[in-house]
Amino acid sequence: MTSRGQSTATAPLADGQPTTEVRYPSGGFPGDAPGEDHGAPANLDQLHDIARRIAANVERVLVGKPEVVRIALVTLLAEGHLLLEDVPGVGKTSLAKALARSIDCTVSRVQFTPDLLPSDVTGVSIYNRQHSDFEFRPGPVFANIVVGDEINRASPKTQSALLECMEEHQVTVDSTTYELGKPFMVIATQNPVEMEGTYALPEAQRDRFTARLSIGYPDTAAELAMVDEHAGHNPLDQLEPVSDGATVQRLIEVVRGLHVSPEVKQYAVELTSATRQLPEVRLGASPRATLQLVRAARAQAALSGREFVVPDDLHAVAAPVLAHRLVLTTEAHAARRSATDVVRTVLARVPVPHGPRPR
Repeated sequence: MTSRGQSTATAPLADGQPTTEVRYPSGGFPGDAPGEDHGAPANLDQLHDIARRIAANVERVLVGKPEVVRIALVTLLAEGHLLLEDVPGVGKTSLAKALARSIDCTVSRVQFTPDLLPSDVTGVSIYNRQHSDFEFRPGPVFANIVVGDEINRASPKTQSALLECMEEHQVTVDSTTYELGKPFMVIATQNPVEMEGTYALPEAQRDRFTARLSIGYPDTAAELAMVDEHAGHNPLDQLEPVSDGATVQRLIEVVRGLHVSPEVKQYAVELTSATRQLPEVRLGASPRATLQLVRAARAQAALSGREFVVPDDLHAVAAPVLAHRLVLTTEAHAARRSATDVVRTVLARVPVPHGPRPR
């Protein structure tokens, strides 16, 4: 029996006719009773417990990478999108699938290839002879979690199909806007641009990803444990959901309500502004990066059990949130400076505020 979280199908619109504003689905799932109560508002204790269970579930698949799993959870709770970049075979797709299967909600997967079209992602209007009119067939983007595998193997034209849905949580096809469901998260994997058959992601596309992660090779002990546990079976086949979409949405509401003092907000602005002033940076972090940095810091504080954000939370998420948005100069590349090195330089140079902490 297939659960809602493991389904890759998308429900058609109720009457098959597109309207000016279509909700799909919002705050619920196909088949839920109208007005069904999905539970009381969550609190930090519930958030910590559910996040711990999701992390433990994912770590059954991705062995020995707790820091990677933490950033993935931060991105989920920050209403963001996650970009996994690394060489083939280190578990990028496994992490994306494990996180998606840990949450019982609608999930779809798209294998990006050079011949993939934008309509293959967003959906297409098809002529219905019975009604003598066009009806919209939703694409795989109409799901709570969209797993895009090897996103940089598709052309920039196809990659741009994700721009609107990632930023505005909606899709516009043939002058009709369709609203996406909540929660909504894109988890994309990509190979390094030096690998054969890849296209570099445009700056506008990278900027819409809240965080970028590089999983890296496991250490010897973790790789040996993986061989022992995964050689006989695929742990993804036995992974069961430990939460659902409605619960995750309530946890997101908790994260939204966490307090960020004026001093911490000013510190976040100073960090992103500093990336625009360094000589080795050709394109610094955008204002969108500042917003994403604060949202990710809120999620980090929530996972730490605090109702307020401190500078350490910004430090914990700064590299994954900011590094992939920076475009370095040729001189910086020649000096073997990475974007992560630049972010660490900024963290060391910008003074940390020392204001009073809220009670």
